[in-house]
Amino acid sequence: MEQIRVLQVIGGLNRGGAETMIMNLYRAIDRSSVQFDFVIHRENEDAYCDEVRKLGGQIYVFPEPSAKNLISYRKHWKNFLLNHPEYKILHSHVRSYAVVFQGIAKKLGLVTIVHSHSTSNGSGIKSYVKSLLQLPLRKTSDYLFACSTISGEWLFGKKALKQPNYKMIKNAIDCSKYVVNEEVRKTYRQELGVDNSVVYGHVGRLTEPKNHAFLLQVFCEILKSQPNAILVIVGEGAYRNRIEAQIAQLGIEDKVIMTGRRNDIPQILSAMDVFLFPSLWEGLPVTVVEAQAAGLPCFISDKITDEVAVSNAVTYLPIDQGVDCWVKGACAVAGKRFSVIEDIKAAGFDVHESAEELTKFYKDIYV
Repeated sequence: MEQIRVLQVIGGLNRGGAETMIMNLYRAIDRSSVQFDFVIHRENEDAYCDEVRKLGGQIYVFPEPSAKNLISYRKHWKNFLLNHPEYKILHSHVRSYAVVFQGIAKKLGLVTIVHSHSTSNGSGIKSYVKSLLQLPLRKTSDYLFACSTISGEWLFGKKALKQPNYKMIKNAIDCSKYVVNEEVRKTYRQELGVDNSVVYGHVGRLTEPKNHAFLLQVFCEILKSQPNAILVIVGEGAYRNRIEAQIAQLGIEDKVIMTGRRNDIPQILSAMDVFLFPSLWEGLPVTVVEAQAAGLPCFISDKITDEVAVSNAVTYLPIDQGVDCWVKGACAVAGKRFSVIEDIKAAGFDVHESAEELTKFYKDIYV
């Protein structure tokens, strides 16, 4: 069978949850059978671009759609697909403007997939517009993918989850990368300057859903009982300035390390002692699966699907009842490590199994 080239459509290729999930699958998939190419819309979000090219993938940068350029955006898509008949499958990880290009793809004979990675569009007028634009996708897409049940229900509705064209694709990881090596842990703690500290950690984009304001409030209270505590925040995003301002306002600049984007997440996790993740909403956060694989006690928001709790390393806590329970729980387990790799694999989060499943799916629908 000829190699199948699947066109993956996404906003950018930075180290966010959806992008990381796609890259995990891309690394594990049999690329002699299935190759991923990417359409991205934000050229400056390119952390994974070099790796994609090394793995044999093509990257096409499209203009980001807006109300002003919808006609030219549609034309861009039509010309592109007419000039690239090698693509028979379009797998979209964007929602609100997928309706613009999906119809064109279907008319040209492509099989279309839309993939839900979230449970909210945020708030305000933009959120309302996005919700309206994405509503037709449950009817117009050939296949409906989601990373969790609540993510699928949110984008497609409960009835869709019973349809034969619905499929859950878990945010799987390569578990072997997260087994803690004590020498690596020691080295990274030295490099971070946290040898003798209790290290609380968070990994995620610096954006509204991650709820960093609450995270910092929790950490401030932790410091009252654990003066040697350090908070490591891994990630980059639009909220960086306001997070830094809050850190300064709280007077904890010497207690918080902001690493920016990192390509060594397993090693960074090994340097941590407790993982904190108080999100306002999520689809299924792959970083929580990674933190469990690293053996960390994980305290996460009760707004997050219970499908991510694949081991006893996870504790759900409310984010609307103050910080006390977060502080008490986190302080009590600092230093404890879990061994849950087999639990993660048994729950279906092993990326090698997921890659095999996805390969078979692409082959089955290839025309």
